[in-house]
Amino acid sequence: MATFDHSGLMQDINESLAPFRKSQPEAMAGFGALAKAAITDGVLSAKQKELIALAIGVTQRCSGCIGFHIKALHRLQCTRAELEEMLAVCVYMGGGPALMYAAEAITAWEKLHPVAQA
Repeated sequence: MATFDHSGLMQDINESLAPFRKSQPEAMAGFGALAKAAITDGVLSAKQKELIALAIGVTQRCSGCIGFHIKALHRLQCTRAELEEMLAVCVYMGGGPALMYAAEAITAWEKLHPVAQA
């Protein structure tokens, strides 16, 4: 797990999707608008919504989602304590497989933001 490269994975995903963005601009713009609307502050904060999105990524075993949502959580000043509390809920709901992806999320947290917050 320690050698997983989320930064490289996110770059590969973006590069792989570039032709799709060009061939399907309306669909991709729609997806982008949906993502923006879903994550915008409302009754729940953007940080709370990103924690939910990461929880879904962990329990659905999506490494790309883990990378992109960890990056967003750093931008939103999520703390490691908040991350770990959410991951505990993931393990509760998803069992052993979620525990393996929780470990991946912690690794991504550390690698994508080396000066992680307490």
